[in-house]
Amino acid sequence: MRRYLFFVNQPYSYSILRPLQEEIRRRGDEAAWFVAGCSTAPLRPDERRLRNVKEVMDYQADATFVPGDWVPYFFPGIKVEVFHGMARNKRGHSSEDESDHYRIRGWFDLYCTHALKDTEKFSELAEQHGHFAVTHTGWPKLDPLLSANLPGRRPLPAPELPVVFYASTFSRSVTSAPQLVEKIGELARSGHYKFIVTLHPKMDREIVDQYRALAGEHLRFVESDEDLLPLLPQADVMLCDTSSIMFEFMFLDRPVVTFRTKMPGPYLIDAQEVDEVEPALERALEYPRDLMEETRSLCDQLHSFRDGRSSARVLDAVEDFLTTKRDKLKPKPLNLLRKLKVRRRLRKELARMTPE
Repeated sequence: MRRYLFFVNQPYSYSILRPLQEEIRRRGDEAAWFVAGCSTAPLRPDERRLRNVKEVMDYQADATFVPGDWVPYFFPGIKVEVFHGMARNKRGHSSEDESDHYRIRGWFDLYCTHALKDTEKFSELAEQHGHFAVTHTGWPKLDPLLSANLPGRRPLPAPELPVVFYASTFSRSVTSAPQLVEKIGELARSGHYKFIVTLHPKMDREIVDQYRALAGEHLRFVESDEDLLPLLPQADVMLCDTSSIMFEFMFLDRPVVTFRTKMPGPYLIDAQEVDEVEPALERALEYPRDLMEETRSLCDQLHSFRDGRSSARVLDAVEDFLTTKRDKLKPKPLNLLRKLKVRRRLRKELARMTPE
């Protein structure tokens, strides 16, 4: 029996890792959760939580799955990067290859990639560095969405209103939340739309409170630690900025409108001014053929699989690594300064946790 550990540092990790947990249990293996720096409230009664480092060391996992860019290097077992989103240039670097997505920090033994392009890029880096392996698996988070077979336009019989899912990232250089709060409130009150609204867990508290105050008959505010994946199929169009959730939504074969996005392209409708948002939504709700064709093309680039079986491929990749690849790699770099920073960060994150 294999033992696996889930390292959670942000609320969005839960929905990424739960499809893996389901596959682990289906195979008769065991999974446990270690949470540092965010709420444990989303954990379910049947999910095992390891509360401190000693419990992690005693658990002796064969592999730790990480949907982020760091992990305590001294945890037992191999460290597996499954990513918190798909490969796109969110920060406006001169090229996508220079984005943080491809930064090698020396923590991971195995990278589980989503599409041909990021597989090729990480494979080049693996050959260059020699201390990690790469397997093209797909992203576990998409398994429930793809397995549900829900893509396409929702029927909207009168008098049902179209539903807009609004999501925003937190970085001041890319977020649309401060600029759009009044407009979203106005559109919700107009009676022409319904909204589902969620904000990044790191969003400024004042902004979050402004959106919470908009909640009413036509606007539902969803806390950042809730599982958003089951809510996506309820929407007809997404309004976003530069949050990677818009790419997840596109796999429903539904349109996305953005506000001053850093990732423009023919696969979305981008509004540059607040007054352009409603016309953009109206156009998107027509599901223009050219827009939807570009959306499907982008999805093919971002994620190679449509079978909802990425979790199984990830576990197969781990098993293959443990049995055939681990002993063939070079040792990881010493990274003494980085290791010291990781220990400090872990202590800091654990100190932030609310005692139970």
